[in-house]
Amino acid sequence: MELIKKYFPNLLDQQIHQFSYLKNLYAYWNAHVNIISRKTFDDFYKIHVLFCLGIAKVFYFFPGSCVMDLGTGGGFPGIPLSIIFPNTEFILVDSIRKKIKILENIINFLHLKNAHPICIRAEKLEKKFDFVVTRAVSKIDTIHKWIKNKFKYQSSFRIKNGAIHLKGGNIFNEIKKYPHAIEYPLNHYFNEPFFETKKVVWISNI
Repeated sequence: MELIKKYFPNLLDQQIHQFSYLKNLYAYWNAHVNIISRKTFDDFYKIHVLFCLGIAKVFYFFPGSCVMDLGTGGGFPGIPLSIIFPNTEFILVDSIRKKIKILENIINFLHLKNAHPICIRAEKLEKKFDFVVTRAVSKIDTIHKWIKNKFKYQSSFRIKNGAIHLKGGNIFNEIKKYPHAIEYPLNHYFNEPFFETKKVVWISNI
């Protein structure tokens, strides 16, 4: 939790409280269903929360924008982002019902009014979005086949509509067919060695 306050020193009290509850909430639910790797749980705030908040270091989601968290799994990056951006709507999409049920409980406990988990495959979702965010779902090309018709036609904000991926390692082969893709290395924002190879990748829908 100290890592979150270190890199986001302007959090409101409510946001601090919400972030501080996260680890205990996930410890409780992880004992019932393995929604987060138990091998990484000791570094919960660094590996799961701060990594997801790397998106917030690069992008600002304007109030009123709508974001899909594709393949949300345990609620990442959707839940940390919904805390940071309380005036942005986040639709957390996953096809595994038991994970969605757990997210409903976590979201209700945190009183997150802007996060909405849905059990559905992304291809079948009719709603249109300003942005799609992902972490550890699939290769970028596969993801873009799933979401190619999911964006609003016009961007209402300074940032063009598109997909924002949390990635690690060498992704040259994943993005070589997207010449307009932009990589944002997270070691520019976070000092911990874990982030040396981590990055945010933005690909415009245009």
